[in-house]
Amino acid sequence: MKRPGSGEWEVVPFGAHRRVPLPTPHSLILVLLFATVPTAATGQRPTYQQQQQDNQSRLEGIRRERSEVEQELARLRTQAHSLSDEIANIERQKSSTNRIVNELDRQITGLSGQIDQITVDLLIAQDALLEKRAVLERRLVDIYKRGELYGWQVLFAAESFGDLLSRYKYLYLVSRQDRLLTNDMHKLQDRVARQRQLLVDSREALARRRRERTDELDRYLTLERTREANLRETRRSTREAEQRLSRLERDERALNDRIEALERARREAESRGAATAPGAISTADLAGLDWPVIGQIIYPFGTSIGPNNTRIPRHGIGIKAAAGTEVRAVAAGLVAVSERPERSTYLATVILDHGGGYYTIYASMSDALVKKGERVTRGQVIGHVGGETTDEGAHLHFEIRGQGGIPLDPANWLRSPRSAASPRTRR
Repeated sequence: MKRPGSGEWEVVPFGAHRRVPLPTPHSLILVLLFATVPTAATGQRPTYQQQQQDNQSRLEGIRRERSEVEQELARLRTQAHSLSDEIANIERQKSSTNRIVNELDRQITGLSGQIDQITVDLLIAQDALLEKRAVLERRLVDIYKRGELYGWQVLFAAESFGDLLSRYKYLYLVSRQDRLLTNDMHKLQDRVARQRQLLVDSREALARRRRERTDELDRYLTLERTREANLRETRRSTREAEQRLSRLERDERALNDRIEALERARREAESRGAATAPGAISTADLAGLDWPVIGQIIYPFGTSIGPNNTRIPRHGIGIKAAAGTEVRAVAAGLVAVSERPERSTYLATVILDHGGGYYTIYASMSDALVKKGERVTRGQVIGHVGGETTDEGAHLHFEIRGQGGIPLDPANWLRSPRSAASPRTRR
């Protein structure tokens, strides 16, 4: 029964008296219109923030170590000392800077993957929001066309009290569905806002890390120039000491000298304004390069323990593979070195210049199939695995060098082992 002067109906379901408010089309329109008002994205991202804090803590830890070495050099210069002591200190600074660059490479790789995932999540949320908005717009059009008296018309058209209850239930369910739709709109709007802000934060962090990487490379070049200046002053007095270096150290120095010579030539060409082609390797290739051979890493990047407990500085990694396995170029480039020196630890060696200050070194090969000055493509076979008579057994010694000849950890640049085992896709 309808109460006079009110918008309510008094119904008696199953003998119990209660008063149920009737939702009118006008109230539905107000609810739907309020649903279109965007809300602020106030959701916190503890996981993202914690990850950024951990990354920053690692960088600050390495930088504190380097700062202590720099302070030690400042104290050293106020005392009587030899240039060899300065060179040792500079080498430690270079090592710390090298670690910072490789840590930044790792973080850049992680941020790039995070941005890709956030972008996918944002696109999914935007698509869902568009679908909900389309449904909402159709509902608004339907409500407008039917007019404010539609609810009353539905009820007054009832032919019996049971029919009236059924019609009222229908209007109630439609109203509840509209409220659920508006709630979904609110949630999706909040989600889109959060994802957009997270995407902005991640892109800013990525740009910041790339700027820091550029600064660290500049610092490394400065340290290298200082080291070279001191070396020129101490070479006369260090000849006897150089004779006591191991064969591995001698060959590593030879590789460094070749890379430094290539870098000096590149910098001189840039200073003359010579046109240079874009490099085939950049930071965009982090965790994306194919493996030169598929196999287990038998010694990692950094200092390792060699025969008779000797400490061996490794500027690359050793990849175990059967003798005669084909060695492939990880990227297109120009053959800068192709040789097999006598009594060399590294056997046949090929150095590829990829432009932009990036180089890859392939050593411990049984032969080299390319010649100096030849251009190679990504995936081209350049030699075969050798070194079966070495202490490590048959393996490939592989290095990546960046601008200034800085050794880069290949583990940051090569694909994951699972991806490396899949068929190659060549560009």
